[in-house]
Amino acid sequence: MSTLRLLRATGDLADVDLNDLGAYVRPTGPLRSRVAYAAAHVVPKVHADNTPGQPADIDWDSTLAFRRNVYSWGLGVADAMDTAQRNMGLDAAATRELISRSAEVAREEGGSVVVGVNTDHVADSHISIEQVIAAYLEQLHFTEEQGAGPVLMASRHLARVATGPEDYRRVYREVLSRASVPVVLHWLGTAFDPELKGYFGADDWQSASAVLLEIIEENPDRVAGVKMSLLNAESEISVRSRLPEGVRMFTGDDFNYVALLAPAPAPAPAPAPASDSPSARDAAERTGSARTEAVPSTATRALGEDRGYSDALLGAFAAITPVASAAIQALDASDHARYLEILGPTEELSRQVFAAPTFYYKTGVAFLSWLNGHQPAFQMVGGLHSARSLPHLSRIVELANASLALEDPDLARQRWHGMLRLNGVDA
Repeated sequence: MSTLRLLRATGDLADVDLNDLGAYVRPTGPLRSRVAYAAAHVVPKVHADNTPGQPADIDWDSTLAFRRNVYSWGLGVADAMDTAQRNMGLDAAATRELISRSAEVAREEGGSVVVGVNTDHVADSHISIEQVIAAYLEQLHFTEEQGAGPVLMASRHLARVATGPEDYRRVYREVLSRASVPVVLHWLGTAFDPELKGYFGADDWQSASAVLLEIIEENPDRVAGVKMSLLNAESEISVRSRLPEGVRMFTGDDFNYVALLAPAPAPAPAPAPASDSPSARDAAERTGSARTEAVPSTATRALGEDRGYSDALLGAFAAITPVASAAIQALDASDHARYLEILGPTEELSRQVFAAPTFYYKTGVAFLSWLNGHQPAFQMVGGLHSARSLPHLSRIVELANASLALEDPDLARQRWHGMLRLNGVDA
């Protein structure tokens, strides 16, 4: 059996067995039980000046082939969003071209694509509320013209100029009133972008979510869903339980998506004791018959009580597309145990990819894309491929192998060992 060489943070080396390819098959029809989008990254040209501050020079063949692969597994594509290095190397001109090209590929493949709408094409760091509205509308109308679904992203410009909740209500009211199709609202937390502190007019999620829900309730026909990326399951469940009928919750929680997508089925009710005598109560306590199964956290308890589920719009699903597809296919077959067996191990991998500083998670997504043969080199626009350490990437390799997320294990081994040798590590 082949082995993978791993590099620990201490500098020590370790070998683990290389697992076989996961026995996953592409679906023969649409996925039914969940709507799932993989937030896709971009691939630069190998010979381009992929250094900090340089314009993005995209390898369109590899970038669009990645999206075709996502469609082949039954998932949709979320494009021109954070995973595509929006505001971290993907400039305004490249963003527009990406939206146009990605929408064309979606039409060719019969896939579903949603794309980010923001105000980030405006170079000035501080603009007025009126200019924020105009900037949002400019990108919104361009997106609609391309035939892509709009995701109204959180705006740094709005976060800087807003003085309270009413400014958020005003901006979203004005923009939503001029949308020709329902949009998805994106609430991005400060772990992903520290400049969005206090979004929706409050630092705490409880107050901010109240404003978000007011915006939705005022415009129920204009909002298709909400993508929450706070890495906080409790906040997502709270908002999800209060959404108007027909408005979807798209989890952006790359730490807790397994339970958010498919909470455990409710346990069968415990049989009532024969009497309420002390002896009956004592027996129930000893056997556990009067209690539900213990759970590790308040968030997990809330998941069980909510009994609902989220759909998905996840950067993690770009890193584990075949595994995510197989897990949703298991849900389609009403096989919750198989769903957990497939997707459960990937959460530790995702937590490593999205480890703090979380905004560098794109490096892990591109790294796995390279390991899995979807791009010719481990390079990123803006030089972001240097944002994670070699031991950090080694842990990604280890967890991807353990969760059967390596699409071609032998190729991944070859590429990883070559990278180790390039960095002076014996492999």
